Amino acid sequence: MDLSALILADSRFPGGGHVHSGGLEEAVSRRFITSERDLPGFLSGRLRTAGSLAAVFAAASAHAAARSVVSGHWSRLDAELDARTPSLAQREASRAQGRGTARAGRIAWPSPVLSTLVAETPRPHHPIVLGALVGVAGGSPYDAAMAVAYLAVSGPASAAVRLLGLDPFAVNAVVARLDLRSVCEAAAAVAGDDPASLPSPGSPALDLFAEAHARHHQEEVRLFAS
Repeated sequence: MDLSALILADSRFPGGGHVHSGGLEEAVSRRFITSERDLPGFLSGRLRTAGSLAAVFAAASAHAAARSVVSGHWSRLDAELDARTPSLAQREASRAQGRGTARAGRIAWPSPVLSTLVAETPRPHHPIVLGALVGVAGGSPYDAAMAVAYLAVSGPASAAVRLLGLDPFAVNAVVARLDLRSVCEAAAAVAGDDPASLPSPGSPALDLFAEAHARHHQEEVRLFAS
């Protein structure tokens, strides 16, 4: 992977990802996940749905950034990802992370491409700005897809350790066994396609978890924002 992708996939990058659990906190509150044995199914499902969608748009964004696309393309990409994210709570979480990542990323990798992106979409979706940063830094669409796909599963995995006190070695072993490569290769293969024709994998269960979490977060203190 390109260095920029590794930096962006690091939980210490100040993009705000550490406050999001990707639906894991809601699943824990309903006791769907109580031990390490429950994690493979949840993380694999998240990778193949929300993670795959994020990987597709991160790859497309990296492809566009490397080619300094004409004005208007960023707003199209953002609108297409918005249309593929039916949950308002998930859209808000993605944009919150996107805004934080854009702020930090423009300092690390200043570029007219990023200025154009933020001018068109002041609160961009996270996969789009992450992919653009990787592309600006010289990384490939595959690198961008890998970074965002990893974040899609490493965030919930870390949340499981914090919420349930699980063995971090066992949890990270679950993440290591996930097949990120095939998801990212598929995403990179369509990176140059028209935004309207990009795949749209989804997970109604994660959408419902996100909406429920948003409601419960207003009623009681939750550890994670989503």
